[in-house]
Amino acid sequence: MATRSRKQATRGGSRTAVPAWIWLGVGVLLGLAVALVFLGSDWAPMLRKNAGPQPNPEAVAPRESDPPIVEAKDKPRKNYDFYSVLPEMEVVIPDAEISAKARAEAQLPASTTAPPVSATSRYLLQAGSYPSAKAADEVKAKLAILGFIAQVTPVTINGKTWNRVRLGPYASASELEVAKAALSDNGFNAIALKEEINR
Repeated sequence: MATRSRKQATRGGSRTAVPAWIWLGVGVLLGLAVALVFLGSDWAPMLRKNAGPQPNPEAVAPRESDPPIVEAKDKPRKNYDFYSVLPEMEVVIPDAEISAKARAEAQLPASTTAPPVSATSRYLLQAGSYPSAKAADEVKAKLAILGFIAQVTPVTINGKTWNRVRLGPYASASELEVAKAALSDNGFNAIALKEEINR
């Protein structure tokens, strides 16, 4: 009985296994064949060299006497950026100008008090401008926690209401520069403004 099971085992085990490299080679050949069929058919138009836009051989250039296809618009193109949104009565002051004015104020004699900007203007800092009043109030509260006193001023520009978070007014460029640096240290990129006061 033991001899019979050995014969069956050798008879079943006499088949030789196909090496793995042959299976790998067959898989690569099948993959190449499928790729060639795919590229040769209409299934892959984007992979062909001439699949892009083709010139129209019947196209002709328009004559100068022909009317234009697209009418030119007389209106100049508007470029909107943050600074153009501010009203015309406000002027954004660059950091270099603030520093220069603060240095000039520091060089004045100690007996002389720093002159105010003028009787018709004042310095302000704008910490942000938000369409949502809630967002502006949240920024005002964050500033209050840091020790800054801010006001929220709603302004309507082109039919849309913006809520500006502002600090100030500051009497001198030195005060403005110190406040701007303190805001910057706390993560607020404020904009320095010189506002004209209408009297």
